[in-house]
Amino acid sequence: MIDNKHQIPREHGQAGEKLAMNYLAERGLNFVEANVRYKFGEIDLIMKDGKEWIFIEVKYRSKAQYGGALNALSPAQIGRLRRAAEHYIQIHKIDAVCRFDLIAIDAGQIHWLPNAF
Repeated sequence: MIDNKHQIPREHGQAGEKLAMNYLAERGLNFVEANVRYKFGEIDLIMKDGKEWIFIEVKYRSKAQYGGALNALSPAQIGRLRRAAEHYIQIHKIDAVCRFDLIAIDAGQIHWLPNAF
C-alpha cells in the first residue's frame, strides 16, 4: 500500500535494499546487518569495508519523479539515521572509522555516494 504519492510500497523499498546490498557486496563490502530499527531512527544497511563501518541509507524510486532518489533524503532523515548509528556504535562498542553512504536507485539505475553526509 502506498502512504502518499511521494512514497513507494514497503516491498519495493525492501527490494531496493537487497539490490543495494548485492551491489555493494560485488564491490568488496561485507554485509553486517540490515533494517536496524530503534524508536528514534532506522539504519537500512550496515556494511564494512575492511575495518571501516558504513551506515547506508537506501532510497529507491521506480520512476525519477519528484527529484528522484538522489534528492529524497531530508535533513530530518539524516538526523534520525545519525542518532540510530550513534546508538548502534555505543551498544556494539565500535571503535573504528565510520561513514554514511547513500545508495540511490532510480528506475533500476544504482548511484552510490560514499560519505554522502
